[in-house]
Amino acid sequence: MGINLKNAAFEGWRRENGRMGVRNHVIILPVDDLSNAACEAVANNIKGALAIPHAYGRLQFGADLDLHFRTLIGTGSNPNVAGVVVIGIEPGWTGRIVEGIAKSGKPVEGFAIEQNGDINTIANASRAAYRMVKHASRLKKTRASMQELWVSTKCGESDTTSGLASCPTVGDSFDKLWQNGNTLVFGETTELTGGEHLVAERCRTPEIRAQFQAMFDRYQRVVETNKTNDLSESQPTKGNIEGGLTTIEEKALGNIQKIGKKCLVDGVLDKAEAPTHSGLWFMDSSSAAAEMVTLCAASGFAVHTFPTGQGNVIGNPILPVIKLTANPRTQRTMSEHIDVDVTGLLQRQMNMDEAGEALLDCIIRTADGELTAAELLGHREFSLTRLYESA
Repeated sequence: MGINLKNAAFEGWRRENGRMGVRNHVIILPVDDLSNAACEAVANNIKGALAIPHAYGRLQFGADLDLHFRTLIGTGSNPNVAGVVVIGIEPGWTGRIVEGIAKSGKPVEGFAIEQNGDINTIANASRAAYRMVKHASRLKKTRASMQELWVSTKCGESDTTSGLASCPTVGDSFDKLWQNGNTLVFGETTELTGGEHLVAERCRTPEIRAQFQAMFDRYQRVVETNKTNDLSESQPTKGNIEGGLTTIEEKALGNIQKIGKKCLVDGVLDKAEAPTHSGLWFMDSSSAAAEMVTLCAASGFAVHTFPTGQGNVIGNPILPVIKLTANPRTQRTMSEHIDVDVTGLLQRQMNMDEAGEALLDCIIRTADGELTAAELLGHREFSLTRLYESA
């Protein structure tokens, strides 16, 4: 008997805007790379606070700056976050991010280093973090229907076992979650190359298909503008090639397995945009693991599924990453990184329905609070996507 998703539930934290979170983090969020040290000092002072350092945030402009703000505001607004302390070098951009996160209703305070210095800023921000961690520790879990869980996916270090087994396992679980009315997302625009027509055919309406095609074509123009005739130095990666994938088209056909056989694409998102209704969404995004998972977190997703062939160790500070593999060597040599073992698929010891159910069971347990391998091992990769050079 499979999992009855209509009756399934999980216990999490109901946020001020109604969203359900599965973690209860208080984050110390730098606006820019100059503020990383102050954020890490605050997290060191206040146990239970989590700093999220990153490499960017100065002299960006236009669409690149918009994406920077959207990603940081989305990260702070994610339902897995209970409260946010924002630190920036100057007050203008700091205030803009505080204002954006405040729209979610959760506690947020901002501090600028200019004309205050590190020591005063760290002291004041530490007091704010102290109050927020106290607040977060008092929050009680509530029960919610599985339908309220937002689930994202991205694969990494793919090999032949990915397209044959681990990606289809995600597809099986996505088919079931989609029919249950969940909100889902996939992306990796570059890794659809050669199979983009298959995704286009799955778009629910001509308008959605046109939006998807526009996102894909934009990427093709980037390749052409930079005079790159192929992706041979990065797609497939050296690990993909070692794992038996010889072309980007082979990789794409495996990647697309993650959206199952029944799902339709119900909407298209730009990077770090949040869905406006339930269903399966395509988000234009990099295929780099840390970048894509960071964008999923910024879009508001609460649990992430990550099929891997050769073995990828990705995690995220606020979005629990569930890794699964069908490669027996990876399961043998990197078992501490794997949450769901589906090697039985290729060994004919389990069928696809059983594999999908095993992943769904892990998703539910993770939503209920069980830590993923990446969380236990301290993987907190957070990588912002850049569009072009700074001014």
